[in-house]
Amino acid sequence: MGHGGNVLAELMADHREVEEIFGRIQAMTSRGQELRDLVDEVTIELVRHSVAEEQYLYPAVREHIQGGDRLADKEIADHGRIEKILKQLEKTNTDDAQMSALLRQLMDEVAAHVQDEEHNLFPMLRQACSSEMLGDLGEKVRRAKAMAPTRPHPAAPDTPMASKILAPGVGLVDRARDFVTGRGRS
Repeated sequence: MGHGGNVLAELMADHREVEEIFGRIQAMTSRGQELRDLVDEVTIELVRHSVAEEQYLYPAVREHIQGGDRLADKEIADHGRIEKILKQLEKTNTDDAQMSALLRQLMDEVAAHVQDEEHNLFPMLRQACSSEMLGDLGEKVRRAKAMAPTRPHPAAPDTPMASKILAPGVGLVDRARDFVTGRGRS
């Protein structure tokens, strides 16, 4: 969940963690509860990551990078597509033929998003922001991930202010549901 370092190191560590989970999913030879546990694990990580980016990274992009509004809007649209896939996965039985297609779609969307951030957005942010600012953003992102929801809520507002107000309450409810059901403990 929290890896340490500046915002770019933190988010890239998240990216590697998600890629590792995807690798475990691809290596699976069975379905059932083991697959559900991995889908839940990747969902939790992606939702937390997205919420933190929307609260802190994209406002910094808007403020410090020329054309930042367009860039941030594109990244938020990527999140919206990913969150809709996550919501579909949440409702899909692991034995359903649709599961494999949804997982492939998720992996493709996430891979494209990660590549875009790491090759375009992050270098621009590194150029535009001081190391102190990037470090401060890293702390804020870690705190946001700790309070963030753990389940997809595609209809939730994605503005930074609305997310900062609503995410802790929604996150608390999600974590309570996860505790009761055992979701995410594997």
